[in-house]
Amino acid sequence: MVLIKKCTIPGYEEVIEGIDESSGLHCFIAIHNTSLGPALGGIRVYPYASVEEALKDALRLAKGMTYKSAVVSNGLGGGKSVIIADPHKDKSEALLHAFAEVVNSLKGRYIAAEDVGTSMEDMSILKQKTPYVAALPSDYSSGDPSRFTAWGVYKGLQAVANKLWGKPLLKGRTVAIQGLGNVGGKLADILFWEGVDLILTDTDPVKLDDRARLYGAKSVLPANFLDIPCDILSPCALGGILNATSIPKLRCLAVAGAANNQLLSPEDGFLLLQRGILYAPDYIINSGGIINAAAEYEVGGYDPKISREKVNHIYDTLSIVFEKSEKEHKPTSQIADELAESHLKNLTGKRMNPIKFT
Repeated sequence: MVLIKKCTIPGYEEVIEGIDESSGLHCFIAIHNTSLGPALGGIRVYPYASVEEALKDALRLAKGMTYKSAVVSNGLGGGKSVIIADPHKDKSEALLHAFAEVVNSLKGRYIAAEDVGTSMEDMSILKQKTPYVAALPSDYSSGDPSRFTAWGVYKGLQAVANKLWGKPLLKGRTVAIQGLGNVGGKLADILFWEGVDLILTDTDPVKLDDRARLYGAKSVLPANFLDIPCDILSPCALGGILNATSIPKLRCLAVAGAANNQLLSPEDGFLLLQRGILYAPDYIINSGGIINAAAEYEVGGYDPKISREKVNHIYDTLSIVFEKSEKEHKPTSQIADELAESHLKNLTGKRMNPIKFT
């Protein structure tokens, strides 16, 4: 039997902890804000060092999802779930079915999707026990979100290029990508065909060597990534990479990548501004996946062409943020937060038609 406990966290609508000894499940689901619609956020399976670290990650990610959906006005709120486990060793059908019970306890206020450590196949297993799942490999669903996330990051990189050099062209520029997973790997492929000089790093040395050969790219060890000279640094792995220790080491003109929660604290946005490094706020540039997943709940049904056009607007949103940041002498991260908070306050994009789960 799955034990579900409520956690009282100021600033969050609901946070629950789920434990099932028989399957080895230990998870948290955090719902930050549902004023615009039910919370949609991925399931992260990761071998956290402690329960406290897992909860902290869930809270940070859930708030980021609120802001991400608010900025793109997709009629969804912000939530996230984490499972304390090694996705390569501990993940099982029994564990996912137990997690589905935890999801069901929220009665549709949280919709699960793919994230680090989970896959579309995992979503199909969850669907066997809960209707509150998005991004399934089916005819009526949006499927793998990573191609839309990667394309959105590419459009964001074009906006960065336009701000830095006056043209949205990346050919001949040097982009360093950290993390060659579902999103980082697809981004590397797009940029290779654009004529970008790539620098790559990944914790998997075999994957790193293979991709470096495939793209004629330079490879560096993860420990040497942050201080590598490049035009644009593109973090596409885990968060917290930009902080008071790492920012002084950066040797780039801009940071623009797919990773969530890249800033360890809000103050780090000011540090980037002081150094003159252009920052593409993570929850804007990586919003392609949530834009595509939200399209499943459109009245007319899912259409990938409509998703593509909406993802293309990431370029426009970032361009507005960059210009406002320069005009008001504020970090781009602060401008993005102000935009999201304005949408939440004014209920911009609030869902008018309830989602029908099947």
